[in-house]
Amino acid sequence: MGQLFLGLINGSFYAVLSLGLAVIFGLLNIINFAHGALYMMGAFIGWMLLNYAGIGYWPALILSPLIVGGFGILLERTMLSRLYHLDHLYGLLLTFGLALIIQGLFRNYYGISGMSYQIPAALSGGQNLGFMFLPNYRAWVVLASVVVCFGTWFMIERTRLGAYLRAATENPVLVGAFGINVPLMITLTYGFGVALAAFAGVLAAPIYSVNPNMGADLIIVVFAVVVIGGMGSIMGAILTGFGLGLVEGLARVFYPEGSAVVIFVIMAIVLMIKPEGLFGRAV
Repeated sequence: MGQLFLGLINGSFYAVLSLGLAVIFGLLNIINFAHGALYMMGAFIGWMLLNYAGIGYWPALILSPLIVGGFGILLERTMLSRLYHLDHLYGLLLTFGLALIIQGLFRNYYGISGMSYQIPAALSGGQNLGFMFLPNYRAWVVLASVVVCFGTWFMIERTRLGAYLRAATENPVLVGAFGINVPLMITLTYGFGVALAAFAGVLAAPIYSVNPNMGADLIIVVFAVVVIGGMGSIMGAILTGFGLGLVEGLARVFYPEGSAVVIFVIMAIVLMIKPEGLFGRAV
């Protein structure tokens, strides 16, 4: 049970990050390889707000996603918007290059050693569950991730704004004929997707050390999660992220040697049986 809870915490980060990837790919058709670097940037901005500006954890949890989201909007307007009519490979190559640049800048300035981020006083301590001692902060991470993930799903799948977004990806000319500013919607969608990555970065900062490589270490696993759930599937990203975190936790108990690769083994099996993913639509 203790490993299941630890797996659920990892699954929370998988779910939020893969959700941002799924939003961007599902609505913009961009394979955003810079997602891990923007996750790292969110953690660093939260750390800088605390250490340089004296801004605490709670304001940073709001400000950091807004700052990274604004940076994402700038990237979309100046670079990515030029690639929408080209093959997906061009967007992948561009975002991969951006990821290397962002990571290189932070690595050049801060080095590769991890820096600690203080847990807020309100979330210090923990609860004795009998079979394990659960830190309050880790319980908060799971709760916040669940709320953000299903709130995003509800906004996209059950609101008028979400209907406009989904319609704009299918037929932007028709949606624009109704007076809706489709380019602005696309720009804000990308900003929202990368803001989710920054939100996950601030959540992860007190648990993992803040360092320039934290995104590079995680993004490959998150891409595997998105592929298993189905590229562009919002609910697939959420359920697969949490589920694979639990599977990874169980693997640490029954077969520790394979816990690092179990997600990739599952991805290979899913691709052989259902190439579009568990919740994806066949092309």
